[in-house]
Amino acid sequence: MTGTDFSEWLRGRSDERLRALVAARPELVTPVPAHIDGLAARACSPSAIGRALDRLDRFSLAVLETLALRPGPAGRETLSSLLRRAVPGDRDDEALGRALDAALDVLTTRALVYGPGDALLPAPGVTDALEPPAALGPPAAEVFRHHSPERLDVLLRDIDPAGEGGSGGGRPAGERLAALLADPATVARLVGEVSPQARAALDELVWGPSSGRLPNARREVDAASAHSPIEQLLARGLLGATGEETVALPREVALVLRDGRVHRDLSPGPPALEGPVRDQDLADRTAAGQAFTFVRTVEDLCEVWSVDPPGVLRAGGLAVRDLRRTAQLLDLPEWAAGLVVEVAHAAGLVAAGEGEWLPTGGYDGWRIKATEDRWAVLAVAWAAMERAPGLIGERDDRDRPLNALHPDLRRPGAAQMRARTLAVLESAPPGLAPTPESVLARLAWEQPRRRPALRDRLVRFALREAEHIGVTGLGAPATHGRAVARGDGTAAGLLAPLLPEPVDHVLLQADLTAVAPGPLTTDLGRRLALTADVESKGGATVYRFSEQSVRRALDAGHSADDLLAVLERHSATPVPQPLRYLVTDVARRHGRIRVGTASAYIRCDDPALLDEVLADKRAHLLRLRRLAPTVLASKTSRAALIDSLRAMGYAPVAESLEGDVVVARADARRTEGQLAARVTANNAPDPEVIDAAVRAMRAGDSRRRPVEAPEGQVPRSPATATISALQEAIRQGSRVWIGYLDSQGHATSRILEPARMEGGYLTAYDETRATVHRFALHRITGIAEIGR
Repeated sequence: MTGTDFSEWLRGRSDERLRALVAARPELVTPVPAHIDGLAARACSPSAIGRALDRLDRFSLAVLETLALRPGPAGRETLSSLLRRAVPGDRDDEALGRALDAALDVLTTRALVYGPGDALLPAPGVTDALEPPAALGPPAAEVFRHHSPERLDVLLRDIDPAGEGGSGGGRPAGERLAALLADPATVARLVGEVSPQARAALDELVWGPSSGRLPNARREVDAASAHSPIEQLLARGLLGATGEETVALPREVALVLRDGRVHRDLSPGPPALEGPVRDQDLADRTAAGQAFTFVRTVEDLCEVWSVDPPGVLRAGGLAVRDLRRTAQLLDLPEWAAGLVVEVAHAAGLVAAGEGEWLPTGGYDGWRIKATEDRWAVLAVAWAAMERAPGLIGERDDRDRPLNALHPDLRRPGAAQMRARTLAVLESAPPGLAPTPESVLARLAWEQPRRRPALRDRLVRFALREAEHIGVTGLGAPATHGRAVARGDGTAAGLLAPLLPEPVDHVLLQADLTAVAPGPLTTDLGRRLALTADVESKGGATVYRFSEQSVRRALDAGHSADDLLAVLERHSATPVPQPLRYLVTDVARRHGRIRVGTASAYIRCDDPALLDEVLADKRAHLLRLRRLAPTVLASKTSRAALIDSLRAMGYAPVAESLEGDVVVARADARRTEGQLAARVTANNAPDPEVIDAAVRAMRAGDSRRRPVEAPEGQVPRSPATATISALQEAIRQGSRVWIGYLDSQGHATSRILEPARMEGGYLTAYDETRATVHRFALHRITGIAEIGR
């Protein structure tokens, strides 16, 4: 069967099977082929086949390799008998048969195997893409391709002295050598002639790797003069020199030594997950605690960066010292702080703005959500992001550090590997905490062609991050974590009953501290964080009031009465007198000095206070000059002048050119950005697009030349009638004739097969252009029906 046969086989598939093919291999319709022949050509391209092979599990790949090694077509029974030899121990023939049927269904659905059930063949290009299959070496013809005719004649005489040897026989020497090495009796005789050491070396290569390095590999010896184990193998053709220092085991020899088996220890099903068993309720509660803490940590990060944002490196990313400082402020190890920063960025809560990393406008909408909804936003963003936070702190190929938020942290397979890891966790029995080794073994079975080094690292990162975020608890997938893996949107609802109830009161103490007996409500937590500093965390959070923290609240626009009223309203105990004195004393001194812009100036209604400032030796560097009894001027900036006066013990406030107090709100610094749209690692096209693509290819198959629109005026109709007609055409699957204005405003006619309509656009197959296209609805001038 040829490539033409493959196209005809595809053409004979039902629309349902073609839709299944497109869903499993979406890259085949990007863009949509004009016809089935185009689909067949694209499905057989090396890049498309490579992607499809990467998605196969180990057993399906083994079935395909077994079929590819057959010299001709094979049926199910032939494949079953070949695979049965590779399954170790007591075979369950029924389980093997079910696994084989499932594998063949996958392979035919994805067009990697085609033909009738009793004569299956690999699709064109698959055999080349599999090379080398099943860890086998190259065929004998390839191994001995560069050997001289004289050397081949010597090998033939040593291998088969009683036969044709080097005398000819009408066939090339390479073909005769390959035929001899494919004969089990000949190979058994040759193996029996070599020493045990040579046989041991041969056994090392049988199941792969099939090649090795050997100094002076091209040294020519015959069977009589061969002494070392490798020379014995080379002299009998059991090994062949493929380079000056490389040797390989011919494929024919390996297949004979494998005793007819293509694979060794083949399992028709994935390995079982192993690990300790936890109480599921305990795991859920533990994960919920982690989820709650992670949400609060992200909120703390955004609040800190609102006031003191770190800079953006010239090459992008966050400086190492800024990450280290952030980790200290959040009381986290650096890897966990990097994870918090990356997830906040992926969720659209922080972004780069004017050289600084700042919270976005989307953060203000996120923080007023319920805790479970905020966590769901973060968990979904983490699961879908194409970045690997676990690489933070390592170095790239050019020995440059990989910083948090740096573009080089992007890894194309990160989201897919995270999704596969979550899917493995979701498949675990309730309460089972799979060990990382068992998860890696499962994923190695599910995707054997993936690079194991990168895959294993990404999986270990995902497992560690899942525990920190709250997807797993004590290593076991939580109930709400399984919902994240499924992506069904129920995670927030499952998490909500497990979260602690926020409290709206604190215990004020005479030592200027406040004890929060549990998680505070969002509003109270933000107010208290503005007025006091966190002193310790644990079962209860302790806040400490100080002159600096109270002044921070006053700078944000609150008055002493506002602060005391909030404390009285939310305190389970009366406001202690020392705290009341602290607030009123700081408020009394706050704002008596005003700082504006000259470069900067100081204004105060009390000239004696300005005399005090001028007399202070620490004010010498400010280069103050008196303009009036109540005004001092300085060449320093307003911000530097305010900081210096505060360091001297004063409590100045900034004022505008109009003389109004400039309120420094903690949430005033924002950059553009919104919450990230809900995305998943699954890039399969929508069913409507799949259906439209199949219809387009079928239409292109029947009409290779584009359809001409009817002559005359383009259709014109009211907008409401146009929309209604398009909706009806989508429902019935009928063709329509529309008028459409191009980008220059010229009216054109189009014959369409509408697929779907959303967001102001119509997705349809354009028969006049033989392609799938999106049309702006406001550019459609009208619509008319046309016969199918």
